[in-house]
Order: sequence, then C-alpha cells, then structure tokens
Amino acid sequence: MTDPEVREPRLDEPHEFLDTQAIHERLAHIAAHLERLTDTPLKEPAWLRRTAEEPRIPVIVAILCAIGLQFVVPVNLAFSPRWLMPALELLLLVAIIAFRQTAMDRTAKLVRWLGIALVTALSFATAWSAVHLARAIIGGDTAANAGVLLRNGAAIWLTNVIAFALWYWEIDRGGPVQRARGTHKHTDFLFSQMTAPELVPADWEPGFVDYFYLSFTNATAFSPTDTLPLSRWAKLTMMLQSAISLLTVALVVARAVNILH
Repeated sequence: MTDPEVREPRLDEPHEFLDTQAIHERLAHIAAHLERLTDTPLKEPAWLRRTAEEPRIPVIVAILCAIGLQFVVPVNLAFSPRWLMPALELLLLVAIIAFRQTAMDRTAKLVRWLGIALVTALSFATAWSAVHLARAIIGGDTAANAGVLLRNGAAIWLTNVIAFALWYWEIDRGGPVQRARGTHKHTDFLFSQMTAPELVPADWEPGFVDYFYLSFTNATAFSPTDTLPLSRWAKLTMMLQSAISLLTVALVVARAVNILH
C-alpha cells in the first residue's frame, strides 16, 4: 500500500528548493548591474575620439624627399623654369611650419588651405613630368640608356606615391586637425586595425605612415590591398593613382626592355 502521508507533487505547486523571493532578488541585482554597465560610457577607439594631433615630422620628411626627387628628373621632363615648382613647394612648407607655431590652425582654415596648395603644386609638377615622359617614350625621344630611363621613371613614380599619400592624409575625415578633434565619425578609408581593435593598442589611429603605405601598395598592386576605400572620392582617387602608376610603369618598363634588346 501507498503511505498516505506521501503524495506526488502537483505541477502548479512550488518545489521545496524553489525560493521565489530569492530568484526575484537575484534578478533585481542583475538588472541593477546591467543598468550600471549601460550608464558607463564605453571607451571609443582613438580614431573616433578627440586625441592629440599626430607628429608632423614624417610629413615634412616626405615633402622634402618629393622636392629632392624633382631634381633627379632631367630638365626636359621638369616644369620650366626648373626651380619654380620646388621653390614654391618649399615656400609653402615653411609657411605651414611657421603658422603652426601659433594657435591659428585651431580657429582658421589657413593652414589647411596652404597644405592643399602644397599638395596641388607637388601633384602638378609630378603630372607634368609623367605626361612628358610618356610623350617622349611614345615618340621614341628617350635616352638610349635603359638605366637612365628607369631612374627617371622611378623618380616620377615615387614622387607620385608621396603626392597621393599626402592627398589621402590631407582629406581623410576632414584632414589631420579634424581627425584629432574626432568631429567626423564616418571614415573614408577602412584600415585593417579598425576591423580588429583587440589586436592593436587602444590609442591607435591612422597616421601619415599608414597613408603612405596605402599609397605605395595601391601604386604597386594597382588595386586596394588591406585598406578599403569607403567614400566615392576615395575610390576615384585610388582609381586615378592606379591608372597613373600602371601607365608609367608599363611604358617605362616596355621601353627599357626594348632598349636592352
């Protein structure tokens, strides 16, 4: 017989181990903890928040190298008079450095426009040399020495890499000053560090070296590598650089091979 004191528990009755009040208290504690976590602002990556401006030494060194490379190009390929464009670029660089010693770059657009003017002058001088080199190669009016031809082509190609690196650095998310202020949340370039923030330091943000790497790989691969353009202007600029690089390399190498044979 079944013991009359023992019966099967009903499903609608709470079990002995079930403490409803304790569960509610635990849930309230978890909810309060989640609320505190929600109210605490998460730390944004450095490239999204306000930071100190990046050092300009790499930019200055790159500009000086580009100015020096213009003297490697022979006179018949350089803008005439030969000294004009390098002198203008050097003058703009000195003016930018001088104005940056004040607080003007924080309140005015003068330094930014000077920087854009400098990059424009550098790009114009490079384009002038590239066009004249292409015309000379197509017309057969080039040096008979393949080494000289390769040297001239390499100087123009490397100057072009520096010029586009400066364009990317100067325009991405409003320029270096705006990037330091963190005013532009939508980036023009997606660097690989942005997709894996746990693999880089918390204070990482793109600097000129990153834009130079972007320009160099785009000029050698003729397409994006590990950095993707997101905005239309970035896509069009990278497409233009790839076209110029491909044309320069193809013409110079083909002509050099023809001379060697």
